[in-house]
Amino acid sequence: MVNLKTRTIRQEWTIPAKPKEVYDAFMDPVKHAVFTGDEASGSSEVGKEFRAYGGYISAKNLELEPGKKIVQEWTTSEWPDGAHPSLLTITLKRVEGGTKLTMVHSSVPAEQSDDYASGWKEHYWVKLENYFKARKASKEKRV
Repeated sequence: MVNLKTRTIRQEWTIPAKPKEVYDAFMDPVKHAVFTGDEASGSSEVGKEFRAYGGYISAKNLELEPGKKIVQEWTTSEWPDGAHPSLLTITLKRVEGGTKLTMVHSSVPAEQSDDYASGWKEHYWVKLENYFKARKASKEKRV
């Protein structure tokens, strides 16, 4: 393994849904594919693999607490050769207006950290927020 400089990305986002709904959207491949708009596959079991964005993201589930916490080893197809996987930790907490999502992504290759920081916002948090807003609007129309 290569010893590269790494950084940690920390982000918080409020998602207009319950913690269990946010967890399920992230960990269920079908729901994940719907909110990201791209292919996802794999398992929501500890020790199993999860892939997103058509295989661009590869993760191994290390610790899972439904509605509370997701911990994964994480890489992408652009990961530097020989670099260690990063560690992704997402915690979910019920707050007024939905769920406070806190993400700590550590051991990210330093030269890629700015791209991944903006990528998390653009390809995950905004899309996840919009997914739940659209679901809520759809439910309200039916009532």
